[in-house]
Amino acid sequence: MSIVTLTHANSTILVLGDSLSAEYGITRGAGWVKLLEDQLQKQASPWSIFNASISGETSSGGLARLPALLQQKKPGIVLLELGANDALRGLSIEQTEKNLRKMIQISKQSGAKVLLFGIQIPPNYGQDYTNQFKSIYPKLATQESIELLPFFLKGVASQKDYFQADNIHPNEKAQMQLFKNVWDAMTPYQSLLKNK
Repeated sequence: MSIVTLTHANSTILVLGDSLSAEYGITRGAGWVKLLEDQLQKQASPWSIFNASISGETSSGGLARLPALLQQKKPGIVLLELGANDALRGLSIEQTEKNLRKMIQISKQSGAKVLLFGIQIPPNYGQDYTNQFKSIYPKLATQESIELLPFFLKGVASQKDYFQADNIHPNEKAQMQLFKNVWDAMTPYQSLLKNK
């Protein structure tokens, strides 16, 4: 893995996700992305966050938007949280994997480090599909030599009172746990986050 020297121009963290990162159904400014921003400010980190997450976003939508975002924002780190909506729509595992891989590769080519968020889906999609979907993320992280947050909803998925009435979207109470999951996964970047 090549060491990327991050200059002041790219001390931006780009969050590319779906409703789980776009504060769907909760108060603006109450989501895990804002908690991450607060943590960086608390540490007097020079890094800023640009949240490009959109509710309902699929991996193909993310892939279509990413090149322009990389060009405009020149992020040093990309947090990639996509795939759940692909599964909800029953899209092919192969296509989701292909789209995520392409996003990882073009982010790396731009000089950014990538943290991939592992997503899991309920077993009502059939055990085979559920298992294959879950395995996309560790496979990509290994093959593309990037960091992985093994399961984004760890500590949340099993808590019924952490969800909104739709039983799909985490509520405000869950955001601190989501933030902690992300922050722990960002441990390899801690020295970077302190420096310009």
